[in-house]
Amino acid sequence: MNKQLRRLGIGLIACYVILFAQLNWLQVVKADDYNKDPRNDREVVRDFTRPRGSILTADGVVIAQSVPSNDRYKLLRSYPTGELFAGVGGYFSLAFGFQGLEQQYNDVLAGQTAQQQLRGWANLFNDKVNTGDVITTLRSDIQQLAKDALGEREGSVVVSDPRTGAILAMWSWPTFDPNQIATHDFDAAKTARELYLANPAKPLLMNAYQERYMPGSTFKIITATAALGSGQFDVNSNFPATNQFVVPARPTPIRNYGGETCGGTLPQVFARSCNTAFAQIGTTLGPETMVNAAQGFGFDQNVPIDLPAPAQSFFPSVQDFHNDVPNGVSPQLATSSFGQDQPASTPLQMNMAAAAVANNGVIMTPHVMAETRDSDGATLDKYQPKPWLTAMSPETAATMKQFMIGVVQNGTARCCLQLDNGIQAAAKTGTAQLHPAGDPAASHAWITAFAPADNPRVAVTVFVKASPEVSSGVGATVAGPVARQILNYVMTLPDPLS
Repeated sequence: MNKQLRRLGIGLIACYVILFAQLNWLQVVKADDYNKDPRNDREVVRDFTRPRGSILTADGVVIAQSVPSNDRYKLLRSYPTGELFAGVGGYFSLAFGFQGLEQQYNDVLAGQTAQQQLRGWANLFNDKVNTGDVITTLRSDIQQLAKDALGEREGSVVVSDPRTGAILAMWSWPTFDPNQIATHDFDAAKTARELYLANPAKPLLMNAYQERYMPGSTFKIITATAALGSGQFDVNSNFPATNQFVVPARPTPIRNYGGETCGGTLPQVFARSCNTAFAQIGTTLGPETMVNAAQGFGFDQNVPIDLPAPAQSFFPSVQDFHNDVPNGVSPQLATSSFGQDQPASTPLQMNMAAAAVANNGVIMTPHVMAETRDSDGATLDKYQPKPWLTAMSPETAATMKQFMIGVVQNGTARCCLQLDNGIQAAAKTGTAQLHPAGDPAASHAWITAFAPADNPRVAVTVFVKASPEVSSGVGATVAGPVARQILNYVMTLPDPLS
């Protein structure tokens, strides 16, 4: 009898061990494989069935929310403003995952942060589901104005508060309708996405911070800052009036826009945007100084914005310039010093360049989230502004501010950036000449500016991509009126920091 009991006991223990091993094999070792198996949709059903918080603008407009759905998933992600905030808000898609703020703050929206999980214990014995809302720094009125002012011209607008790094608006055209991708109809979502992907203008990318373009003369902010900081140049430095600058290793001379003759003191050549003077400055300063200055503004670095996959703006390395001409003046350094050929910048980057001047030399960390709240409306997290880089000294910033005021009063933006009520703006324009084969006049149009000049509280950057219409004008005439509309409007709003 004891022998039979022992056998039974051993058998039961063996069964238990086998069962225990099998459960661990299935739930631990193979769990990831089963979760990734395309035939297993339980996790998808769970994610698209449970409630998800909303994304809202600073002025209370809903960017994203969950609404009832007449299918097995019960809830559908809806974007009431359509394309207006698509580039920033992104989408939450059954077919294609998530993008934008939906991705960046997924854990908050789904109620899965540690803080929310802890607070969720209070709902253990009721049916309430823990979620979270994201309140952004974006304003729907400024975003709509940016959209309307840019129109259907390919380009981007970035509006920020230089004192805090808060993004007030970020718009790019073309864009997309996130509702088309968030639909639970897989075939419809796939068709919409494929059409967007086939568009060479890349509407699914937020070009304002995920795409780089030649910055043209807006880059002269960086070169002028480097010149003043080096001690080799000051406001009295004089540059001869000329229509060309000769670099021995370059087959053709560097010329000013339109072939004009240009010269004068440093503030004057900045206001008139003389390529010849800035080519001279860059080659005099040398590769190390220019590279350090560009990197001091954030070029060649990951921008710490709270949005997925920001592009790095590019400036050539010291080695690139030495490789260009090992024992002489680099033609690439000469042209890069006024933003032509090699440098590539996001519109966000050039917005931060203007913001650095406006904010006494300090670039604040750019951000889109203002606050997150739990499902009861209690604050989870509130953004605290923090510096990212110091691009220049306060003294240099004060001088650069006067240079940028000169652009508006007596320079390339005089035509187009005179604000209402006598408010003084400061700016730098840019016309980046692309010179593609068969179209030597093609150029991007830029302006980056801030106001009021004596107490800056908003920085705006407008980029309009080269097209037959754009190439018939320059940065001031094409991008300037867009910046003027936005600055005029923002100046009528209460200062959030007053």
